[in-house]
Amino acid sequence: MAFGIDDAIAAGLKILDKFIPDPAEKAKAEGEMRDALLRWDTVQAEVNKAEAASANWFVAGWRPAVGWTCAAAFAYTFVLQPFMFSLLGALGVKVPLPPLDMSVLMTVLLGMLGLGGLRSWEKTKGVAR
Repeated sequence: MAFGIDDAIAAGLKILDKFIPDPAEKAKAEGEMRDALLRWDTVQAEVNKAEAASANWFVAGWRPAVGWTCAAAFAYTFVLQPFMFSLLGALGVKVPLPPLDMSVLMTVLLGMLGLGGLRSWEKTKGVAR
């Protein structure tokens, strides 16, 4: 399940309803909460830009490292492991190949692919450089 700024605002509004009965004060608090969450998102975007622009591989390379790790695990689980299983089975060798926990991997991989899809959408709309 995705959790974004709108979800955080909705959760915060439920709390505001319980503690701030005055509609004017509640509207003011909601505006402050939205501003704080948007500032937080803006600051995180700046951190992401600084990490990506870094010449240090240890700083800038962690996202590609996660991507390649996910791609390797995905290839092993859905391509290499079945191929090796059928090949070894045809040769009469009974070697159990260890499975990977795909529930965790898919969460990370689909999140990364979703961000990649958003980037492609930005490029088609001319928003990205």
